[in-house]
Amino acid sequence: MRVLRTVGCADSVAVTFFIDNPMKPSTALRTIKLAHTLIWAVLAGCILAIPVFSYAGSFLVSGVLIAVVTLEVLVIVFNRWSCPLTGVAARYTEDRQANFDIYLPLWLAEYNQVIFGALFVAGVLYTLFEWLSSRAA
Repeated sequence: MRVLRTVGCADSVAVTFFIDNPMKPSTALRTIKLAHTLIWAVLAGCILAIPVFSYAGSFLVSGVLIAVVTLEVLVIVFNRWSCPLTGVAARYTEDRQANFDIYLPLWLAEYNQVIFGALFVAGVLYTLFEWLSSRAA
């Protein structure tokens, strides 16, 4: 049996697709949390790698990483400062702790945007400094 499902991002963009075997809510939530955690790890890795590649003089790689993170920032900004997966996960649980939608410790989930936002800005500024320094030499 095919079931029409609509999933979206906190009343923003909605995507409709067919699912042959709908998941139980607990399975769907675990799947969303796993996907969200993997995406978070990739983006956190990008943020941490920006100053490393800049230090090594690989400004093209740093620029690509900055662009990837900037795209994610735009997604979050246009989704009212929330990850789109949070709205999807909210459909499967009443829990609203900061880490209900991701496999992170509560303290990290609560301060994620502050911590990684500061690291991202610092990495971008460091990249700019290294790039300008390399051009002056």
